[in-house]
Amino acid sequence: MPDVQVLVNDFINKLRKRKIEGSQATSRQTAELLRSVISQTRVPYTNQAGALIDAVRAVGEQLIAANPVELAVGNIVRRVLHIIREEDLSLATAAIAGLGLSSVSDDEDDAERDNHPVLSAAVVAAAARSTLRPPSLQTLLEDVPDSGAVPHTSSSGGDSEGKTADKSSRSRKLKHDVIEALNELIQDITTCHELIAEQAVEHIHQNEVILTLGSSRTVLEFLCAAKEKKRSFRVFVAEGAPRYQGHLLAKDLVTRGLQTTLITDSAVFAMISRVNMVIVGAHAVMANGGVIAPVGLNMVALAAQRHAVPFVVLAGSHKLCPLYPHNPEVLLNELRSPSELLDFGEFSDCMDFGIGTASPLLHVVNPTFDYVPPKLVSLFITDTGGHNPSYVYRLIADYYSADDLVVQRRPPTAS
Repeated sequence: MPDVQVLVNDFINKLRKRKIEGSQATSRQTAELLRSVISQTRVPYTNQAGALIDAVRAVGEQLIAANPVELAVGNIVRRVLHIIREEDLSLATAAIAGLGLSSVSDDEDDAERDNHPVLSAAVVAAAARSTLRPPSLQTLLEDVPDSGAVPHTSSSGGDSEGKTADKSSRSRKLKHDVIEALNELIQDITTCHELIAEQAVEHIHQNEVILTLGSSRTVLEFLCAAKEKKRSFRVFVAEGAPRYQGHLLAKDLVTRGLQTTLITDSAVFAMISRVNMVIVGAHAVMANGGVIAPVGLNMVALAAQRHAVPFVVLAGSHKLCPLYPHNPEVLLNELRSPSELLDFGEFSDCMDFGIGTASPLLHVVNPTFDYVPPKLVSLFITDTGGHNPSYVYRLIADYYSADDLVVQRRPPTAS
């Protein structure tokens, strides 16, 4: 296999040069790279999970710094760190449960058994899961009862040999389990469009008018899935200036046989009263339920709120970001080239420096993203189903660990 550092440097260059576009492609390639990093990482006999976490953090820090605006990179890095923690905890849980179950067959007297009750595998698993979750009513209900204590084991030589064997087997099994979980994550990222599209028939009804803006493969597959289920509806597509991605979406919809109307971005408010639902894609879904979306969508969301039109966001689980809009990483916006707004040489007479000024009189700003607050979002449709904005925090708690919200290398421990 090629050297892992070569793969990392090549991927970093692609991120810096914006050669990878789209959250799905970025997420999938990030997960594949981290899988290679884990498979080629040499780990010590003890604290294997810590070594894998340090290796992923070191690479993740470089990837996030290469393109901070692409939040999907940080999402996948944190997902992989959470997977390592979960798999390590799962192996530890299995080991503790094995010790507890094996102690039942030991020749101990009844009094000692009463003093040292044995944990069942289910109780140990519930305790392990709760350690990875933030406090909530659900975790309080799942707490381990007081009677479930750690099983008592004797300190004989055979037990110490058994513990050594268990550690050795855990060390060999952890990387395998993590890589298997990463393969499942990559598969989920690849098939998220199909899983979201399967829910289209539940949300799009006969003779409705749907409005969207720009181009999104998730939206395209969602609308086409409803068409295949014999739903007859019409789609208004705002062109999404200045890149005009809406033109591409409108062409794809017409090719698939959907009735499509292309409108300008400025006509959204005038047409929104005829619309039954707004369905859009997203760049990232924040921890508070807000959405980082292509520029212009906040205007569409405000128009939809004004006319009481549901505003539905389609997003795969790899777009769920555990950060908040006020985090420094999220405040960054990508400013694209002014050539998308003006032709070369156009307004050249306005680019001269004014009298007594140190900068040109005309500035051209071309931001890429908008922020849509959660109060403007009616529903999120992900590959795991439909969710309200207020429930996003629960999804994030299942996918990420609190220790990994800030991806940075841990300081070396003093020897």
